[in-house]
Amino acid sequence: MSGTLASQCNWQEEGGGEAAAARCLDFLTEVGIPVRLRAAEELDQLIDGLAIRDGALVVDPDVTIWPGDLLHEAGHIAVMPADIRPNLGEIEANRDEELMAIAWSYAAAKVCDIGLRQLFHPAGYRGRSEFAASTYAIGGFAGSDGLAAHGMTVIDLPTALAQGVGTYPNMLRWLR
Repeated sequence: MSGTLASQCNWQEEGGGEAAAARCLDFLTEVGIPVRLRAAEELDQLIDGLAIRDGALVVDPDVTIWPGDLLHEAGHIAVMPADIRPNLGEIEANRDEELMAIAWSYAAAKVCDIGLRQLFHPAGYRGRSEFAASTYAIGGFAGSDGLAAHGMTVIDLPTALAQGVGTYPNMLRWLR
């Protein structure tokens, strides 16, 4: 299914193209985040080719998208409480949730073999992609503390050792 969906859409080649998108879509399916193509009546509400509708990530096949943006938008779905996810639509600005979505997308990018420059690409992050990439490159994982607070990851080494798990970007679970 994800390979078919990936082949029906347009992907930024600098972002890894269709192959990277297929890896991301496979991952999202595996962790339980639904992805579908947009319906004709949804056209006027999409921003940059992606939207969230009823807890699903909606992709506009006519817009060229960075595969890493799939992960960021899916991160918004993933960090929401389980009782909110099924009805989730447009995301309202919330700094903590935005940082958690960024941290989630970074961890997901590691699994999907999406590089830092592909995740934090120049067309995204409101002109702050270079700052985000640099921060994550040196281990400044803003938002990972929020993921840890919700039991999705562990950020301190003593706790990780005691539990026998890896620290972030290792995830204990992908959905809040």
